[in-house]
Amino acid sequence: MQNNIPEIKIVSSFYKYVKIHNPLEFQQKHLEFCLLLGLKGRILVGEEGINGCVYGTKGQIEEYKNGLMENSLFSDIEFKDTYTEKPAYRKMFVRVRKEIVYSGLDVDLKNTGKFLTPIQLKEMLDRNEDIALVDMRNGYEFRIGRFRNAISLPIENFRDLPKAVKNIESLKNKKIVAYCTGGIRCEKATAFLNENGFKDVCQIKGGILKYGEEFPDTYWEGKCFVFDDRLAIQINRFNTWPLEECAWCKKKCDDYMNCHNLDCDKLFICCENCKEMHNKSCSGECRISPKRRKETILIEN
Repeated sequence: MQNNIPEIKIVSSFYKYVKIHNPLEFQQKHLEFCLLLGLKGRILVGEEGINGCVYGTKGQIEEYKNGLMENSLFSDIEFKDTYTEKPAYRKMFVRVRKEIVYSGLDVDLKNTGKFLTPIQLKEMLDRNEDIALVDMRNGYEFRIGRFRNAISLPIENFRDLPKAVKNIESLKNKKIVAYCTGGIRCEKATAFLNENGFKDVCQIKGGILKYGEEFPDTYWEGKCFVFDDRLAIQINRFNTWPLEECAWCKKKCDDYMNCHNLDCDKLFICCENCKEMHNKSCSGECRISPKRRKETILIEN
């Protein structure tokens, strides 16, 4: 009798700002290594470091971690793991980029904000300390999940940060605790704040993923947006109610999808019923568009 229970796999994300002297040579060898292990995912490398996410079985992920940490540049790199029944990636990409997370910011990472561990943040929140939790992610990420009472900046792409910071000018003398998904954006964002007159700037070490791993069902609300095929993951175990509504029926929902009209491709929130009812589209016009996203059948190895 065939077992139809989905196999649980791991998505492991990581980054490190560290000087890589020949990114192209590293990229070629690293891609070969990943393919040899049978991994899927997306990794960006550049002279400033590495930023990646790999998806596979527990054994594949462990082999990858051990192999990466054998390189002295990454011996202390930290991984954030999440478990999934849904496929996260279809292929394996390792690419060279000038920035491992695009910001356009000209900052000195020696000026990055002080790190707070998840337990330090939780203790601050338990004591109701006078801090400003500032979300450094894009607006569509904030919509479906955030820390309670967090401040959202008008950011649709990380490069919008310099203009968006004007919205928190009044907080320059307040303790700022910045956060993002895994921490990588905050390293540059907090350096930018420090270099622009903010007096007390901190960031959560490991970001939302690390905090949620250690303290689910405390101060996080909703889901966490992720940049892979899952689009969003649960952080909490019990407090899992959605914060947003389906674009069509207005039922409480926090599931993102891309409009299947290829000329639109808009990211929008849609419940399962409306996906089918409205042809996986965000509007009536898109619903009847002939140029549509192909349905893919994923074959898991």
